[in-house]
Amino acid sequence: MNEKSAVAALAALAQEARLRVFRALVGAGPEGMTPGALSAMLDIPGSTLSFHLKELVHADLVSVEREGRNLHYRPALEQMNDLLAYLTDHCCMGQSCAPSGSKRRTTC
Repeated sequence: MNEKSAVAALAALAQEARLRVFRALVGAGPEGMTPGALSAMLDIPGSTLSFHLKELVHADLVSVEREGRNLHYRPALEQMNDLLAYLTDHCCMGQSCAPSGSKRRTTC
């Protein structure tokens, strides 16, 4: 990942509704979700959701596929992991900086 891609991804996530949408899609995993399911889950109106999904797709954090009459949005997990790796690439001068007993995962 390069700096320009990282900035675009971070800018897309720097909005409350988009962050909620992205987290919901990550939670759904590779199967993803339809806009209707996302709208119901997050209580975001369809037109607003469409705008936010477009921004996430533009930042390459989400992909969209047409399946019959429905659109299906999926998280771009590889891109997300690339962003995390980019952000932590020079962390702690190459030394492990994870707190002992940390239960957080850093990648999918």
